[in-house]
Amino acid sequence: MTIASLNGLAGLPAEQWNALRADDQPFLAHGWLAALEQSGAVSAATGWQPHHLAWREGEALRAVAPAYLKTHSYGEYVFDWAWAEAYQRAGLAYYPKLLLAIPFTPVGGPRFLGLPAARAMLIAELPRQVRQLGLSSAHVLYPAQDEMAMLAEAGWLERHGVQFHWQNHGYRDFNDFLDALSRDKRKKIRQERRRVAEQGVEVIVKEGRQITDDDWAFFHACYCQTYREHRSTPYLDLVFFRLIGERLADHLVLFVAQRAGEPVAASLCLKDRHQLYGRYWGALEDVSCLHFELCYYQGIAYCIRHGLSVFEGGAQGEHKLARGFEPVLTHSAHWLGDSPFRSAIWRWLKQERQAVAAYLGELEQHIAYKKACQS
Repeated sequence: MTIASLNGLAGLPAEQWNALRADDQPFLAHGWLAALEQSGAVSAATGWQPHHLAWREGEALRAVAPAYLKTHSYGEYVFDWAWAEAYQRAGLAYYPKLLLAIPFTPVGGPRFLGLPAARAMLIAELPRQVRQLGLSSAHVLYPAQDEMAMLAEAGWLERHGVQFHWQNHGYRDFNDFLDALSRDKRKKIRQERRRVAEQGVEVIVKEGRQITDDDWAFFHACYCQTYREHRSTPYLDLVFFRLIGERLADHLVLFVAQRAGEPVAASLCLKDRHQLYGRYWGALEDVSCLHFELCYYQGIAYCIRHGLSVFEGGAQGEHKLARGFEPVLTHSAHWLGDSPFRSAIWRWLKQERQAVAAYLGELEQHIAYKKACQS
């Protein structure tokens, strides 16, 4: 039995990697992760050096984990900039660090693929990787619940956060969903959707192979515009979106807003058998309330039509509460080894978890549903 690191997925057949996945969540698919590498979004040059772990028994691949050597903390959504600053002030190097995560994607799920015993072997391997490579630490972001339990038992520090997910409580249609909301929230959503329609906008839903190359070019322009408005640089290029269009077509849903027959905005979601995941959006024209329509209401309506149980609308966003999303707890795990900061960070995380629990309780008092509809 051997554990090796892979500096990329190009040499590992997709069928071997994908055979270890327990479900059809697209972000752990070989096609998604390899597209990030092939497009150049993930590389040593961008601070995301692939360092995937693979456990083999003879020629058979038994377990894998997507891992990266990071030279910064961008694109992670679990913020540890303060930790890096503390290391720097003490004259210590925080980067590079070992990160197990889906780049640029704050979606929960397995981070170790394979049978339970094999996954446990990879978890036990991580501290050795940190020591062998002279790294400061290792971090596992948004792991599955059973993995978080295994990591905590192995001495990893646990960190909590909050996201907002929409839950499908068996709604017959969008109006049935609205009927579950309090009167003021129901009225607000109807007003926002009416406002979009009054501006002459209609939304076209395209799935899989229906998404053309022209659609990808338009969507990418919208995606870049979002970053431009925030004075930031997009992580992904058109090559990436075309690659996932080829490899992960069955998981793709594109909502395109049109006015007078011309596209003006778009949002891209991914799906599996149970969930819809909101990822990217952008608009080339300023249309009031269009963000809410494309990024929330169209996704909710899609979930209801197709019987999907959860809509993850992305990271952060308390404004989602008023639109039917509910707060959920997220997890991450952190290995600091013999760092002189370990005890201090452990105490800080304990206080942070208490603050997150209080925040979660406060948010629960402001969800959009009638009291009888809460679950």
